[in-house]
Amino acid sequence: MGKIKVGLGYELEVRGRSKEVEQQAFENLIEQVVLADSLGYNTAWMVEHHFTRGFSHSSAPDIVLAALSRVTTQIRLGLGVVLLPFSHPIRTAERIATMDILSRGRIEFGTGRGASPLEYQAFQRPFEQSRKLWEDNLDAVLGIWEADGGNYSAEHEYWSIPDVGVYPRPVQEPHPPVWVASTSLDGYLQAARRGYNLLGMTMLKGIDDVAEDISKYKAELENHGFDPETRRIGLMIPWHVAPTKDEAYANAADAVMWYIRRQVNLVAPPDYYDARHASHQALGALAAGQSQEEALETLRDNLMIVLDDVEGSKKSLQRLEDAGVTDLVGQFQVGGLDNEHVKSSLKLFASDVAEIR
Repeated sequence: MGKIKVGLGYELEVRGRSKEVEQQAFENLIEQVVLADSLGYNTAWMVEHHFTRGFSHSSAPDIVLAALSRVTTQIRLGLGVVLLPFSHPIRTAERIATMDILSRGRIEFGTGRGASPLEYQAFQRPFEQSRKLWEDNLDAVLGIWEADGGNYSAEHEYWSIPDVGVYPRPVQEPHPPVWVASTSLDGYLQAARRGYNLLGMTMLKGIDDVAEDISKYKAELENHGFDPETRRIGLMIPWHVAPTKDEAYANAADAVMWYIRRQVNLVAPPDYYDARHASHQALGALAAGQSQEEALETLRDNLMIVLDDVEGSKKSLQRLEDAGVTDLVGQFQVGGLDNEHVKSSLKLFASDVAEIR
């Protein structure tokens, strides 16, 4: 498999209600990604969420990544992910192709259907049709790019593409790499059947269960004629490394627990239940029912988070490699963590943990 590629993942959390705090979060992100670019990190990923005050102010990730494309030179820029059901496929194809041009071919096209019923309500799409909407929109976007400026047509209940050429065209051929985000085995298998790269997380299941799902994803790839060794598997994990474990806890424990509680309450509201969110509810009980010290240890043991020194971080990185992961998407900025702590962690991780350079 080779050495794990290390990237950064951003929710763009904002701890505080003032516009100044919100604006500073964006400035910190830009500073951190520019630093990561100079240190040799592989990718900077940004989520797309709507209406999630505090937990994520990343409602326009394409605009932020476009800005980053002009102040970085090497680091790839990942949409993690575009919520395809909410946008017309023409607009998705146009905007991402434009980003690919501005970044000189550095875009990673992460796709997903979203998990928030509130978002579906606001954008007037049926939540129960989320998977079909994602598939239809992705097929249309890829069809537009594969037409390479030639006319393309498609009809859908929610949109129409009336035999038109769509511009500009992406730099990467035939298009930027496609990723699918999922937290369920069913989603992993859907990605495998289409031969797409995979974005996941350990926050819901823990590394052992995720490793089992990765094994099944690879088997399904092979069953459908795709070489598993050519596909990438990324996991998003809150991560903070410091010279000592105690220092890592002192710097980041409060930020990580704040983030987890916000994630539980906003991504899976207490009054919303379905089978896919059972683990969210269990995690909520964990965070609420245990002391912070006990909850953090449980989360660390399952590689849902990493707060550790260099040697502990190396062991966690090895656990990911053993599970079949090719890409770590480290949430080094999490829960409003102090910018200086984030930058020191990025430097230490690059030099001593992953030995990027």
